[in-house]
Amino acid sequence: MSSTLRAGLVGLGAMGRNHARVLQELPGVELVAAVDPRDPEQRAPWRVEVLSSVRELLARGVDMCVVATPTGTHEEIGFELAEAGVPTLIEKPLAHTSKAAQRIVETFERNGVIGCVGHIERYNPALQEMRRRLSEGELGELFQVVTRRQGPFPARIADAGVVLDLATHDIDLTGWVTRSSYRSVSARVAHRSGRQHEDLISAVTQLSNGVVATHLVNWLSPFKERVTTVTGERGCFVADTLTADLTYYQNGSGRLEWDQVAAFRGVAEGHMIRYAIPKPEPLLTELTQFAAAVRGEPAELVSLQEGLVTVCVAEAMRESAASGRTVEVGAA
Repeated sequence: MSSTLRAGLVGLGAMGRNHARVLQELPGVELVAAVDPRDPEQRAPWRVEVLSSVRELLARGVDMCVVATPTGTHEEIGFELAEAGVPTLIEKPLAHTSKAAQRIVETFERNGVIGCVGHIERYNPALQEMRRRLSEGELGELFQVVTRRQGPFPARIADAGVVLDLATHDIDLTGWVTRSSYRSVSARVAHRSGRQHEDLISAVTQLSNGVVATHLVNWLSPFKERVTTVTGERGCFVADTLTADLTYYQNGSGRLEWDQVAAFRGVAEGHMIRYAIPKPEPLLTELTQFAAAVRGEPAELVSLQEGLVTVCVAEAMRESAASGRTVEVGAA
């Protein structure tokens, strides 16, 4: 392998165009070509050769590839790249079903090829800082995780509802920042926009470490919100992943002189700190890590197995919503 990695890209939709931009700026990486089956006049000009099939891309010779196509196509494209021995990053979610995701995992393992999933929130500076501080015990015992992910309907999405497209972000990041896994889920969904797929979900879940996690996700809000709150015995962290800000709200330790408040015997307000942290672009960090792994260097990737687990939890949420009962993860 040469010092410059030859990269391929499959899919030039909204996320694919972001990958094209970053890959063209990434040191030590050359974006050789992209695959997009649309007519040439519909393709955006990205100063890169645009091909019609993965087979053509493989003929150009690539050391790594990013798949940013509709979820239902991930399995077929992943198989072709794995069989060709090409290290591949597949955009989240890994697949449209857990069975398809399992087959992708097995194919990459059988061929001994690096595979990973593009759960980009793991590379958000606010969540990375939160995870580090949680690992150091700054909140003490953890009690609850609350995520809110809402905004207007994205016209680019046609093959999935909010559970697969959006809630998978929160499923992955919650397990990651708490270093725990999902034990059970109870969810409700709604269809308000006249589409086949759900556009709202509210879920209450429990993690294996006893932490209660709730997720509110929708495509029905006129404003965009991406917030993760983790509450523990010493206070709470609030991460806004739109701005990459992390704020710490400390439990107060001072004496309460107002009798009515003191009688409550609950948590008092303490100091609030907004941390000054470096804010590199998450996609740049993600692709830098992927390239490092391809070179054989230490790297932090979201494994295909982790991507499979996230799809399993998403399926449990949909099963819970359909049945009206709490579902044990892995037993849907």
